[in-house]
Amino acid sequence: MAALLIINGLSVEPTPGATLFDCAERLGIRVPTSCHKQGKCRECMVEVTEGLEYLTPPTERERHLSGAFRLSCRTGIAGDGPVRCHTMRRGHMRIERDATGLPLFAAHVPRPGFGLAMDLGTTTIVLRLLNLATGELVAASSFENPQRFGGSDVMARIHYDTGHPGKLLRRTLAGYLTHAIEELPVDPKAIREMVVVGNSTMRDLFFRQSVYSIGQSPYRSITEIEMAAGKRVTTSLTETGRRCLLPIHPESEVYGAPVISGHVGADAAACMLAIGLAHEDRLVAIMDIGTNTELIVGNRHRILAASCPAGPAFEGGAISCGMPALDGAIESVHIDEAGDFRLDVIGGGAPLGICGSGLVSLMSELMRTGRMNERGRFEDTHRIVLDAANHIYFTESDASELAQAKGANVAGLRTVFANYGIGFEDLDVFYLAGGFGRHLDVDAAARIGLIPAFAQSRVVQVGNAAIEGATLALLSPAKRSEMEDLVLRVEHCRLETHPAFFDFFVDGCQFTQVVTR
Repeated sequence: MAALLIINGLSVEPTPGATLFDCAERLGIRVPTSCHKQGKCRECMVEVTEGLEYLTPPTERERHLSGAFRLSCRTGIAGDGPVRCHTMRRGHMRIERDATGLPLFAAHVPRPGFGLAMDLGTTTIVLRLLNLATGELVAASSFENPQRFGGSDVMARIHYDTGHPGKLLRRTLAGYLTHAIEELPVDPKAIREMVVVGNSTMRDLFFRQSVYSIGQSPYRSITEIEMAAGKRVTTSLTETGRRCLLPIHPESEVYGAPVISGHVGADAAACMLAIGLAHEDRLVAIMDIGTNTELIVGNRHRILAASCPAGPAFEGGAISCGMPALDGAIESVHIDEAGDFRLDVIGGGAPLGICGSGLVSLMSELMRTGRMNERGRFEDTHRIVLDAANHIYFTESDASELAQAKGANVAGLRTVFANYGIGFEDLDVFYLAGGFGRHLDVDAAARIGLIPAFAQSRVVQVGNAAIEGATLALLSPAKRSEMEDLVLRVEHCRLETHPAFFDFFVDGCQFTQVVTR
């Protein structure tokens, strides 16, 4: 019998014959299930981070899972070593819930009941509960997207959903959303409206749409295909709370904001609404750097948009000691005059890994001190140790992964600006959106060439503009209509069709500063 089982950071001594689900119940940890531990619903997943070899072999009910994921109700203890696991909702993750530096709008239309705004990201989810009578923010909730068992990026999720019948991604998400909604300080049945924004894949998975077409060239949502065929007048979706498998009022209206085109989704549409692009005369850009970076450039006269499939490197994926922005993640690095590393860690404890902002900071410091060149090669080694005691290190292979992710982002920027017919010097405002952009050291990002070296006065680290746009669409029918109209005016840039895209990408993989005049 295992000496110790740790679930979500809580410890328990497992009893003979007990499953991981049983142990979680003893600790008061809620694990989603709709079949009461029969192994039929396949929703009670956990991710095992230590001691996988001490567990019972996977059962037939678990054949849809790979790697370190197990069904907690089918998994018991079979060895005498320590086991550590967590549910698909990890706590203490730094998730951006708010935005700053945005225009103020007073467009609220009072009505009875409560409403939910949701930013459904590939990696994280943010919920806002609002009083529809007053427009007041009542509560907010955020957590990691539990669908990560299907892969870390949208293409992996599309492949998983296509190859595994039963809509498990959707049902797992619904289970975790149900828990989050039931924890809000109102009766769920009092929630009468909901607005959902997210990239095209996340939104369509939530609304039970086929996402197969988003994963195949020309990468279009089924709603976009139907609109082009004259079968619908908008790419937005509307369902009831009951059909969305949520505990809100069964007849509540759940509105999925319109996607723009391809992988440029409803979250990008919400960002446009949040920054007031429909009323903007200045030339602005908004960039949300992530696994699938979204980029919008323009003003009220003309708007271009593109998506950049950068991969998960800047979110800690595919990096030796990479991790999400959880407690224990290194978020910034400084190399002192003696050449020693000074590390800032989220939560203040011992470092467990490096998150995206920490990786940018690290590479900037390596460039500043001459320990890494513009090709990502190290001065006299292939591996740099940041913290020997905690086994935290950074390799040339990691630098190469980040270089390619950076190259995709830079190529997207340069392509959209070239299509618009402008240079970086012509831009008035550069909005950095999302949690990564909010906590990014702008100078460090410019030093390694992740973003152009704009003057500080032109850069606004806006935070979660998508949830702000979703909130506006929830509170104001006029703003919702404004967003629908904006989407129809956007020109979608297919990056790979630009003749210079590959050259832009190759140049972008170099760790060199992009100068603006």
